[in-house]
Amino acid sequence: MSSPESLSYALRAARRPWTHPLRHLLAASLALASAVLAAMARRVAVPAQPRPEPSPLELEFYAEASAPEGALYVDGELVGYLRGVYRL
Repeated sequence: MSSPESLSYALRAARRPWTHPLRHLLAASLALASAVLAAMARRVAVPAQPRPEPSPLELEFYAEASAPEGALYVDGELVGYLRGVYRL
């Protein structure tokens, strides 16, 4: 069986420190400040602009005297040549 002296020590050790209510008050005030700042940020935030739809690819074919024969371009970039093709 335990002595009364060891029992009183166990009760003193189990008590919460004096800072316990202070920590709860500090945590509650920080949570409130966080909620206020988040609401302010939502109010001043710039809404995201929707992305413009990509334009359809533009296919170009040149078979002129000044251009390479059968040159095939997509959006202004040369992608290849069509052999034997002079007109589309």
